[in-house]
Amino acid sequence: MRVHPDRALDRVPAPALFVASGLAQYLGAALAIGLFTQVPAASVAWLRLVVAAVVLVAWRRPWRVTWTRRTLVAAGLFGAVLATMNVVFYLAIQHLPLGTAVAIEFIGPVAVAAVTGSGWRERAGIGLAAAGVVLLAGVTLEMGGPDSATGLLLILAAAACWAGYILLGRRVALGGDGVTSLSVAMASGALVYAPFLAPASAPVLSSWPLALAVVGVAVLSSVIPYGLEQGILRRVSAATFAVLLALLPATAAIIGAVVLRQWPHALDLAGLALVSGAIVLTSVRRRPGPAEQGPSGPGDPADAA
Repeated sequence: MRVHPDRALDRVPAPALFVASGLAQYLGAALAIGLFTQVPAASVAWLRLVVAAVVLVAWRRPWRVTWTRRTLVAAGLFGAVLATMNVVFYLAIQHLPLGTAVAIEFIGPVAVAAVTGSGWRERAGIGLAAAGVVLLAGVTLEMGGPDSATGLLLILAAAACWAGYILLGRRVALGGDGVTSLSVAMASGALVYAPFLAPASAPVLSSWPLALAVVGVAVLSSVIPYGLEQGILRRVSAATFAVLLALLPATAAIIGAVVLRQWPHALDLAGLALVSGAIVLTSVRRRPGPAEQGPSGPGDPADAA
């Protein structure tokens, strides 16, 4: 496989890539919320996958790559998890503020960081994360009642998918040209949900403003962030990737406040701090770990060897 386009990002620090990924992803989510009154949330998520798949397939031309049964199955499974994560997340943010939803969803990355590691730091991190989730979910449920309870269940499902996305995504990234594999994954994920979500997407076909908005959501929330993350996953371990995800709650909260006017309260901020602190704490022990990071430290391409 040709990998040189992805390698061009290796000189950019991973935290900087995450900031760019987060800004793009949650700007796209904020734009998507505006579509929910005209197209069901799940169908918006599906359309996002379809458009992103078309863009990535046209760019990477995966038919020029030699695929094995194993790599196709891996990409297909990754795509199914990725599609489910997107659909469930979009359903969840119909019921929860964007920043709160992202923070609760972080239980998935926290679990990855803890399970793939060991020792008191990971256990303490899980405790901090649980406390942060309780604060965030408690405030949301009190403010929103049963509607927020539905959102909480949905975002917990998205958290489980996010954990799967990290583990499967790193496997795909290490298999060669991660972005090309991502294009196949996106296409397969879109096909899985097409029978269920395509019919409700019909209004987009008759409205250029809606169609352009969907393209914007797809590029901002899928093409840019997932493409960048394939480059990052190739460079760092799953636990380190989960640590870097700590940059996203703050990004989501900023987008939620500026674009959606969803201002965080004191308990929201405390919950965000606890969740982010949990991921930072789980990173400390893993930095010197020779098994996954090697002598050159996190972020070096040698980590993927």
